[in-house]
Amino acid sequence: MTAIEPSAFRLTELTDCGGCAAKLGADLLAEALAGLGAEAGGEAPGALIAGLDPPDDGAAYRVSDDLAIIGTLDFFPPLVDDPRTFGEIAAANALSDVFAMGGRVLFALSIAAFPEDLPRDVLTEIFAGASSKVREAGGTLAGGHTIRDPEPKYGLAVIGAAHPDRLLRKGGALPGDRLLLTKPLGTGLLVSGARQGRTSDADLASAIDTMRRLDRAASEALVGAGVRAATDVTGFGLLGHGLEMARASGTRFTFEAAALPALPGALAIAAAGVETGGAAHNRRFVIGSLDVDPSVAPEIVTLAHDPQTSGGLLVAVPAHLVAPVNAALDAAAVERWWIGRVEAGEARVVLA
Repeated sequence: MTAIEPSAFRLTELTDCGGCAAKLGADLLAEALAGLGAEAGGEAPGALIAGLDPPDDGAAYRVSDDLAIIGTLDFFPPLVDDPRTFGEIAAANALSDVFAMGGRVLFALSIAAFPEDLPRDVLTEIFAGASSKVREAGGTLAGGHTIRDPEPKYGLAVIGAAHPDRLLRKGGALPGDRLLLTKPLGTGLLVSGARQGRTSDADLASAIDTMRRLDRAASEALVGAGVRAATDVTGFGLLGHGLEMARASGTRFTFEAAALPALPGALAIAAAGVETGGAAHNRRFVIGSLDVDPSVAPEIVTLAHDPQTSGGLLVAVPAHLVAPVNAALDAAAVERWWIGRVEAGEARVVLA
């Protein structure tokens, strides 16, 4: 086998798709997992606060009255060519599930699959990028497991901790809450556009900066302000993850199309007809539970379906906490956009 020279390869050429766009469709996943989440003898143990029934961003297990342990994992193929950047993005994405549940990161383990002929310095850079993000998250990269695979893949299993009564949950939204998002949308569109030569270097750089940014500061500010309902927007897109929250809380989520934030260049890419393969899965997942106002432009609908990698937090904020949340996020220098509201009614998502 001929070794690949570091200067003669591109990570993205070793895979068909990368990032969270590579996720299995939410509808297929739901069917495969139906009936799981409980012990063979009946219900899941009472100490399991969050697991598969209903699904949440990670598993949470109550150890004591003031301590819950959070476990999650995430990995995917490369979506950028620079090895260190790939490691940073993959790590930030995996870490976000702990932050989406309001936890702090304790440690992480690498999940890796690489071709045997991948240059050693490429592996080193991927691991180094991931380790830097785990440290930034407050934890340690403590080990992992690596296998051979022609298609490279990397991610983390992350262990975190939180107070059992202060977890952020998908099912915590209530009618009257306002919906908040902490990162703009469009990473899937811009990465797909880059593969087709349609995304400018500046717009791709903006998307990469967003994907490398941790959700830690946002999570800590939200928990401190008393919020209890959130998820991170990743592979199922804004509408898919919004529907998960709506179903878990028995409410309707209405998103204001004009308020949705887009990364530079993302709407132009969408208007040009670019869409990831993962977006098709997302459209299928929500189609029976989605209402779109006819006035909403098609590129906005595409943006709302777009699978995000290391996306922001989607948060349901009670009306009386809007001012404290704004103050807390301002103090933490976290951007945010108010994008809709939670309403009583059938569990659906609305784009109006």
